[in-house]
Amino acid sequence: MTDKTKLELEDFQLAKNRDDILKIIQEKNINVDNVLKKVRYEEQKKLLQIELVKLQRWVVKNKKRVAIIFEGRDAAGKGGNIRRFTEHLNPRSMRVVALNKPTDIEKGQWYFTRYIKHLPNPGELVFFDRSWYNRAVVEPVMGFCTERQYDQFMMQLSEFEHMLYEDGIIIIKFWLSITKEEQLKRFNARMDDPLKRWKFSPVDKKGQEYWGRYTKYKELMFSKTHTSFSPWTIVKTNNKKVARLECMRYVLSRIDYGGKDDSNTPLLPDPNIIMHYYRSLHQYD
Repeated sequence: MTDKTKLELEDFQLAKNRDDILKIIQEKNINVDNVLKKVRYEEQKKLLQIELVKLQRWVVKNKKRVAIIFEGRDAAGKGGNIRRFTEHLNPRSMRVVALNKPTDIEKGQWYFTRYIKHLPNPGELVFFDRSWYNRAVVEPVMGFCTERQYDQFMMQLSEFEHMLYEDGIIIIKFWLSITKEEQLKRFNARMDDPLKRWKFSPVDKKGQEYWGRYTKYKELMFSKTHTSFSPWTIVKTNNKKVARLECMRYVLSRIDYGGKDDSNTPLLPDPNIIMHYYRSLHQYD
């Protein structure tokens, strides 16, 4: 006896295409909301990734230099975003930069030196999984720099980015905003998953304890480094999949690459998910 509340092998044999399957699902009154959400997400992701491939071709052809910076609290989704951005890009003209703690030699250099050598070359996209902004938030919160080092860095930062802007580097700065509750949920998920446990570090453990201190330095960073030539873009990331799609849309909307008018998906980001700092009246974190 067949179960009229489930899809059976016979249903798939009778169906000729996806629309037929959806019709059968409706007739049987089967709740597949989560499945449909995943299907729509994958469809949108693919269309946006096609546009990213087109963008990369334009960058290479015109020898542009593009740096996309992902910042945010631990577990906000920086790595996951970057993976979806780079999944189908040509690795020969794309790099991901995720630096370890500075060496003794690097500690004795001008702070920006270790990042300058990783800036994009002509015809290259570079994705920063954290960046020089470590010294604006993480380092002072965790006590990894002195007050003098922090003050000097903050004084030099806007001038440094203005020089990059004047030299023609396109810089896009994302802050991935996550609630305290969602961060704890993701921390726990990492600890429960042996494939993700490596992501959890001693610094992560302090994320919840030092939440207020992170907020203080984050707001100081925005107030001093949100400029007309290098603005901060805030992304609400409690819903990881939505955030990924909107980050892609934002980057694509910022650059007039070849073939953009032929896009088969909207390229303007949702203003309820992604916005410039000065328009962000309420952030998750």
